[in-house]
Amino acid sequence: MQFKKEFETGKFACLVQIEPPKGTDVSSMISDALSVKGEVNAFIIPEMGNAVMRMSSLGAALVLREHGLDTIIQVNCRDRNRLALQGDILAASALGINALMVETGDDPSLGDHHETKAVNDLFLDELLKGIIRLEHGKDMAGIELAGSPEFVKGTSLNTCLRGADREKELDRMKKLIDLDVKFFVTQPLFEFDMTHAFVKIAENNNVRVIPSVLLLKSLGMARYMARNMDSLNLPDNLVEQIQKAGDKVRECANIAKEMIKEVKANNFGGVNVSCMGWEHKLPELLGVMEGLKG
Repeated sequence: MQFKKEFETGKFACLVQIEPPKGTDVSSMISDALSVKGEVNAFIIPEMGNAVMRMSSLGAALVLREHGLDTIIQVNCRDRNRLALQGDILAASALGINALMVETGDDPSLGDHHETKAVNDLFLDELLKGIIRLEHGKDMAGIELAGSPEFVKGTSLNTCLRGADREKELDRMKKLIDLDVKFFVTQPLFEFDMTHAFVKIAENNNVRVIPSVLLLKSLGMARYMARNMDSLNLPDNLVEQIQKAGDKVRECANIAKEMIKEVKANNFGGVNVSCMGWEHKLPELLGVMEGLKG
């Protein structure tokens, strides 16, 4: 399991976000991941994304690792207090996981258990500081550990914010770099004009911005996202491109493949591919990577 070592060499990172099952049947997750083994450097496993109850990120990561697949687990402030967070992080390290996505966590009101109370014992910066302490051999109470973890750490980044919110996100990025964050995974991107200021900060600090490429599933999905999701910048011409296509599903796949090519051509540090339940499409999408190696 070499993701951390490969990442630190500067190699372009091909990541795939894959959701754990809502239940115990892991067969589809395993088969979808194995279908692109060798093309993907690591699978990012969300911790109950959108606050929907699923198998834990750590549990799903261990299932994939049993099949020789590298994983990046998500740890977030929403679900656990500092005792449980530290315990899971130490367990992950002991089991060979060496990469984390460190997040605040989506608000429970978005999910399927509306009675849920968020824990939020720690803010994001406090959790990152706690992980650094673990890496230096002490827990958050200052007590020495019998063995310490080593991680490459990432978090999410929104490059499509505007005005004062954009300036806050740029400042936030700088502060997170000071807390040893080495890669930033963006929201789904469909063009790159608004990433330049973030990429400049990344280049000046030897960290990476990794764009997310989202597989659109339909014209309706594209229209909805373009009209209603301010955190995305989905150009009208892409919606029109899908609308004019005879086979709209195939056109959505073609757009995703072209976006993957553009990410590589624009010299980003990697790509994160998200299919949102259509992981059976991964071999088709990542087939473009074969001609982009090097």
